[in-house]
Amino acid sequence: MIRRRIFVKGIVQGVGFRPFVYSLASRHALTGFVGNNSSGVFIEIQGSENAARAFVDELRHSPPPLAMIDSLSVADMPVGQDAAFVIVESEAQPAASTPISPDIAVCSDCLRELFDPADRRYRYPFINCTNCGPRFTIIQDIPYDRLFTTMRVFPMCAACEAEYHDPSNRRFHAQPNACPDCGPQVSFGSLTRDAAIQAAIESLRGGAIVAIKGIGGFHLACDAINDDAVRALRERKGRGAKPFALMARDLDGIAPYAHIAEDEAHLLTSKERPIVLLRSRDNPALSALIAPGNKYLGFLLPYTPVHHLLLGETPLVMTSGNLSDEPIVKDNDDALTRLAPLADAFLIHNRDIHVVCDDSVTRVFEARELPIRRSRGYSPMPVKLPRDGPCVLAVGGELKSTFCLTRGDNAYMSQHIGDMENLETLAAFEHAFAHFRALFRAEPEALICDLHPNYLSTRWGIAYAAEKKLPLIRVQHHYAHLASVIAEHSREQRTIGVIFDGTGYGTDGAIWGGEILCGNLDSFDRLLHLKYVPLPGGDASVKKPNRMALAHLWAAGLDWPESLASPVEARVLRRQLETGTNCVPTSSVGRLFDAFAALIGVRHSVTYEAQAAIEMEALAEGVTADRGYRFSFDGDTFDPAPVFRSALEDLRRGVPAPEMAASFHHAVAKLILQCCEIARQRTGIATVALSGGVFQNTTLLGLASAELAKEAFEVLKHRKVPPNDGGLALGQAVAGRHVLAAVSLASPPP
Repeated sequence: MIRRRIFVKGIVQGVGFRPFVYSLASRHALTGFVGNNSSGVFIEIQGSENAARAFVDELRHSPPPLAMIDSLSVADMPVGQDAAFVIVESEAQPAASTPISPDIAVCSDCLRELFDPADRRYRYPFINCTNCGPRFTIIQDIPYDRLFTTMRVFPMCAACEAEYHDPSNRRFHAQPNACPDCGPQVSFGSLTRDAAIQAAIESLRGGAIVAIKGIGGFHLACDAINDDAVRALRERKGRGAKPFALMARDLDGIAPYAHIAEDEAHLLTSKERPIVLLRSRDNPALSALIAPGNKYLGFLLPYTPVHHLLLGETPLVMTSGNLSDEPIVKDNDDALTRLAPLADAFLIHNRDIHVVCDDSVTRVFEARELPIRRSRGYSPMPVKLPRDGPCVLAVGGELKSTFCLTRGDNAYMSQHIGDMENLETLAAFEHAFAHFRALFRAEPEALICDLHPNYLSTRWGIAYAAEKKLPLIRVQHHYAHLASVIAEHSREQRTIGVIFDGTGYGTDGAIWGGEILCGNLDSFDRLLHLKYVPLPGGDASVKKPNRMALAHLWAAGLDWPESLASPVEARVLRRQLETGTNCVPTSSVGRLFDAFAALIGVRHSVTYEAQAAIEMEALAEGVTADRGYRFSFDGDTFDPAPVFRSALEDLRRGVPAPEMAASFHHAVAKLILQCCEIARQRTGIATVALSGGVFQNTTLLGLASAELAKEAFEVLKHRKVPPNDGGLALGQAVAGRHVLAAVSLASPPP
């Protein structure tokens, strides 16, 4: 007879871990107990040596499907007097923390019950169990018990209470457990329960825009084949041409509208249920206003019982419930006020959402996931770091804002918060940070922010650091991108970084964005960069790609085609460029893509970020032409002037735009290889990290990866956080921690 104490850390709460342990111990005839505390799960087992060994082995290698074990320790204990194996009460530890499960899509068992007329939860919109349902968005504190969630206001009925306390039931300690008799309810105007669901369905079929409260906030939904409804939604939101996400009831419901590869099907049906970007089919039934000028559609499958009840044969537009540039709405009263100009009707419920969590967006590249927006289903899953370190808060950038809070070897990335350009988004940022700080018992020892003086996140970070008397560390934007890839791959050696994006404040005061760096988590060097060109009007040029085309042509000493601007605009812009008035130098490859797109006639102005580049990629996709456009080199800069010179000649010859778009992509891929070969000659390094928003372009990513692989480079790409600024905070955090550690080591003890 032996006794062992086991302690398990990781995502082990709210995932059915204790009932799994109970069943496992019973199967091996072991006595003892299992319980939660604020750090993880503690277990004591007593029985034969063989049974104890088999128990630990199965626990380590075959945990519950939603669990993620980070560490499992085993220690011998004195033999006790246990007569059975039991589940004990949770223990709160003020300074301890444990990772929290993200929100999980409704499971197949619950779906069977949802549509079973004989089941007591038949068509109940809040059906869930230990294996599915809301987690992160309802948790207010740890340990993960009902008392510390927004479900505490719904006392369980006798039947639910019995399930909750029965270790053999799959609803054992399912904190959101409820039924129609005791749980949350939906409403649609004065209608409740199933009548509310049916009324919402009829409204959607009739062309109405319905605001629907979900797990992490409100959606705005409408019939995806109804042009009038989609047009009204686009106009009311002021969304321009930015694509809408679509929800279909199952894979068969997507198939008529988009191609689905096996890896994409796996992502669509995963427990995370992200929006997956899929190659569109030519189906005239779908409104052309869903994703104008885009060859991809963002589809997701239902992930809540409400969605499953609402979805029929026709896909629904399912876009974030917010005003333009504001965070999504999560509270009923707020929705009825702020969304009233956008929605014709409201399907709401009375279970509070503690924190907003927008849908995640992803795509498949090289048979693996390439995140575009990391949020619901993923956050707050930590990114594992190579080593422990101090607790720091990194506040990210301005666009696609997220923050990162580290504790030990965990980097907790926040959910997507939005573009940090107004006070509403800042308030959402502050609320999310307060939530993370409480959940993970993490008090920052330093504040990490971007160099850009005008970022709202930077200004907030400076003020917070001053208020809390914290060290303030500022990390250059593109170095943070490089550090994020290095951290994802748990690398510590120096790496070549090809960092291409739209905007980032450089150490010389210029706007960077076409950078070849070499660095690790301690420091970086700038080896090469795109030749500076003027950015006329600053941020105004982001929305006017034709201005960037004219700026690049001016910098190259080339004539301006009359098609690029009116005589008045051309005259004003030429004067601005010649005098340097309001012209900041930039090395941005994002703006270079904009410029080339405008030159070949894709578009002169945009209504959302990277629209011109996205539409040019769509033109280039599947086109193999390479007309030999090439950059030139001058010292530590690479110059696009020869590319524009060749393109102007092709325009005069009438070369089709798709060929020119494809040739430009080939030119940039060849450029990347040339830059990396120069970097390898200088440093001896053959590992390359690709990051920055430009590498959301999978056409370029594929071409560049192939070129580098042919020349024996190891290529690191994003798989856990986005290449865009949504992954910036991770890089800031890990680079900032190294600065903090270096300062601590350099300081003599008091």
